[in-house]
Amino acid sequence: MANTRAYAATAPDSGLAPHSIDRRNLRSDDVAIEIDYCGVCHSDIHTVENDWGGARYPVVPGHEIIGRVTSVGPKVSGYKVGDLVGVGCMVDSCRTCSACDSGLEQYCDEGSTMTYGSLDRHDGTVTHGGYSESIVVSERFVVRVPESLDPASAAPLLCAGITTYSPLKYFKVGKGHKVGVLGMGGLGHMGVKLAKALGAEVTIFTRSEKKVSEAKKQGADHVIVSTDSDQMKAAASTFDFLLDTIPVGHDLNPYLKCLKHDGTHILVGQLTPVEPPLQAGLLVTKRRVIAGSLIGGMPETQEVLDFCAEHDITCDVEMLDIRNINEAYERMKKGDVKYRFVIDMKSLKEG
Repeated sequence: MANTRAYAATAPDSGLAPHSIDRRNLRSDDVAIEIDYCGVCHSDIHTVENDWGGARYPVVPGHEIIGRVTSVGPKVSGYKVGDLVGVGCMVDSCRTCSACDSGLEQYCDEGSTMTYGSLDRHDGTVTHGGYSESIVVSERFVVRVPESLDPASAAPLLCAGITTYSPLKYFKVGKGHKVGVLGMGGLGHMGVKLAKALGAEVTIFTRSEKKVSEAKKQGADHVIVSTDSDQMKAAASTFDFLLDTIPVGHDLNPYLKCLKHDGTHILVGQLTPVEPPLQAGLLVTKRRVIAGSLIGGMPETQEVLDFCAEHDITCDVEMLDIRNINEAYERMKKGDVKYRFVIDMKSLKEG
């Protein structure tokens, strides 16, 4: 076991503070990684504050991890010391069910082992994430980071990037498609960049007039202010896909009206009940579909990194000293970040 410096929450209202954790010795297929950068996801806040229930304390969050390999187990063949690598939202799965067999480990029949807050399938210990100086992960759940990508701004690709890329690829979004992206936070601005790179015509839906110019800067072809009834009416039956990144409960019905027949509304941001209830007629009369999508499997996570390197896509980030993490959480709750905090682990490693 290796004693490792980290930041952890010990209760829902404790905030994050310096904490010591044990990282396991390498198993035969493990990769040990010194962490350089870790993105901060809104899921980190929900877990730390136990918004979804079931949090296991102490919680060391972080699932957008970039670093360098420091050692490998004897059965590791894909990585060597010094390689630039990433770890995303998962660190294990059953590896034998049909989903895992298809490289869709996020849909593992037994449930994926998440990077933090899950029970390790082998020794029963609680997994700890990237708000730490190092991590040990099975080779299967490590991805190679192209050296052409800026490692700090590439970190959020391991969650925000793959979460938006996976459904776009699954539904074969491309040239000739009209895509609406709902919300313009960490997920939303990545959805715009990726859909554009895939060849789609992209429209941002935002509640605020103030975000129109920013949406255009992100590459959106058009912007619709969703609180403007005339703009929403004009958008009726015009979109092939809606990528819904809004993280809180919201009314889907006005957006469904914007889909063409056979159009698809894809939920990636909302894990809470839909309210008010859906108007079923909006689906039935146009054969519209509501779909959901969860992150992406390991092959697709590698694919999105390579795609972003090819198309020079990174996340817009604000760098963060881990000593200011609690202040960053409060800013995130207010939407005061464009569009992802990324922790530079230098201060943690220097003590």
